[in-house]
Amino acid sequence: MLPIVCIVGKSDSGKTTLLEKLIPEFRRRGYKVATVKHDTHGFEMDKPGKDSWRLKQAGSNAIVVSSPNKLAIVQDTAGDTALEEIARLLGKGYDVILTEGYKQSHFLKVEVHRKERGGEILCTPKELIAIATDEPLEMPVPQFGLDDAPGIVDAVVEKLLRHKPAAGVSLTINGQYVPLKPFVRDIMVQAVLGMASTLKGIDSIESLDLSVRV
Repeated sequence: MLPIVCIVGKSDSGKTTLLEKLIPEFRRRGYKVATVKHDTHGFEMDKPGKDSWRLKQAGSNAIVVSSPNKLAIVQDTAGDTALEEIARLLGKGYDVILTEGYKQSHFLKVEVHRKERGGEILCTPKELIAIATDEPLEMPVPQFGLDDAPGIVDAVVEKLLRHKPAAGVSLTINGQYVPLKPFVRDIMVQAVLGMASTLKGIDSIESLDLSVRV
């Protein structure tokens, strides 16, 4: 699965502003970046009167708008879609996913802290790759200025992108991420790869995506 880094912080702490600095820094280093915005209040992308809006009003549960250089998908969901599922939908064309929000997720995070917002840090040290802050904090976590995109990207690369991740599997059931113990994960990987490798026309397996609908 693609590496995922969640940019978190209190409201109006500057999460989007930091993302606007991090994305070009990743791109400058040759990484392809996908970004996920978590909107807890819901959102609407269809403009009244547009064809996609008319089709949605007619009752379609999903709308796909495709052009030679863009693809947009808007679909109804019963709740928040797990980041693992979003990563699967994005496919293999990216090196890292940056999110705005998802502070409750199990993925590693960069927290944005501003002195004027006050209060405690939202995350524990073990959840954090780094903190972007305008004041020194007594936490055993690498700390960078709010404008130090190169330093923060260095920390992310060192933690997540320097080494190729080991083979693994993530499980999502009914939209809910299910953590797997190493023993169970290894059995699932070996079983799926073992069966897939026997299929006609398969010489080698570099990646494999399996989706089961019941």
